[in-house]
Amino acid sequence: MTAAENIAENVDVLDEEAEIEQEVEVKNEFLTFFLAKEEYGVDILRVQEIRGWESVTRIPNTPLYVKGVMNLRGAIVPVVDLRDRFGLENAELTNTTVVVVLRVIVNESEKIVGIVVDGVSGVIEAAVSEVARSPEFGGDIKTEFISGLVNQNDVMVMLLDVEKLLASECMSLEAETSDS
Repeated sequence: MTAAENIAENVDVLDEEAEIEQEVEVKNEFLTFFLAKEEYGVDILRVQEIRGWESVTRIPNTPLYVKGVMNLRGAIVPVVDLRDRFGLENAELTNTTVVVVLRVIVNESEKIVGIVVDGVSGVIEAAVSEVARSPEFGGDIKTEFISGLVNQNDVMVMLLDVEKLLASECMSLEAETSDS
């Protein structure tokens, strides 16, 4: 085999590998959880840990949906109740109620925030093409916290944009604790 034939064969192999890579669609993983019988998801790469519910220390002058703060291995972590944040009816805290501890990027720095949810349901995978855009309802209905929707086993999962959802809580609590 001549050098030119060898190069041509290698180029063909590289072209075939590039075609195969294009056919493989990137899939993202999401931690899913329940709130008032609806299923939500957050990017699994944002999840630091999942903790059982424990009481928190209430901080004065914070919105009602900010339940307070908890001590997480020396770090003070704000805890947001998503039922209250979304205007859902209150529910009794049970043994399935958990705090999902998330890493959120706010003003180019990483913050840790806990969200109270009714229970974790699992982890799902979704290709980018499977994520539908959040519908626009107009008027007073706000969907800015929903980054997309995924249909998993005939169940619609609402994917949350944790930066948009939790950025204001991080900033207001940062101001509260720095004023003290």
